[in-house]
Amino acid sequence: MHAPFVSVVIPAYNEGQRLPRFVAELTRVFLERSAPPVEFVVVDDGSAPEHAELQRASVEAAQARLATEGARHQFTYVAAPRNQGKGSAIRLGWRHASAGVTWLAFLDADGAINAEEFHRLVALSASEMARNVDLLAGSRILMAGRRVVRNLHRHLQGRIFATLTDANFKLHFYDTQCGVKFVRADILRPLLDVLQEQRWLLDVELLVLLKRQGARFLEVPIDWEDFGGSKVIPGLDAARMFWGLLQLRRRLEHVSLPTHRDALPEGEPHAQR
Repeated sequence: MHAPFVSVVIPAYNEGQRLPRFVAELTRVFLERSAPPVEFVVVDDGSAPEHAELQRASVEAAQARLATEGARHQFTYVAAPRNQGKGSAIRLGWRHASAGVTWLAFLDADGAINAEEFHRLVALSASEMARNVDLLAGSRILMAGRRVVRNLHRHLQGRIFATLTDANFKLHFYDTQCGVKFVRADILRPLLDVLQEQRWLLDVELLVLLKRQGARFLEVPIDWEDFGGSKVIPGLDAARMFWGLLQLRRRLEHVSLPTHRDALPEGEPHAQR
């Protein structure tokens, strides 16, 4: 068995309809195209039994196909004891990652970031461009060569949230909430006991703590398409997230971080053009 280069967590909560298609597409793309070995860790975040059965079956089928083809990639399935939220599911998956991986990542289960785009980011993570990067993050920036299909309401809500996030934390990130991020494992693993956010604000918490560690950020514009079926509740979740930012800021003011011996001077995040 080849040691994975990337271990990516795919948190899934009642994704019995969308996840199997996405897992099959990831399997196809990574069998057809060259890439460093990837470990896909699907974490069932307390799904209903009918969804859990479909999710598990899709992962087992994908792993069987990869094994038959002699691929360097692998799928594993982890079941959380109960639903606790996306952030908790991602942290659980990271704790199940194989030893020796270079990158710990997460990827949304809805397929809004398609298999080809994820493959492109995996290749980028192994390239010379990422050699001096500690966090590689997808970003829904509509620019030449990229395609972003997004509900106007969600786009405007996202921009307001990004503005409030920057006002609180000075991250200078265009899109903190995009559902794909890669973090150097040697920097992230010491932070797993510090991260506490259970739901949507894990992204912000992670970025804030990494910035304090002197991590070097790279935002990469990606193709992204909203297929509907979002679990975000307009208005209610926005209010929760805005209030959550204030609570997060207060909590992080008192957090002590482990010393990372390789921490480098803080650099400004930027987008790949």
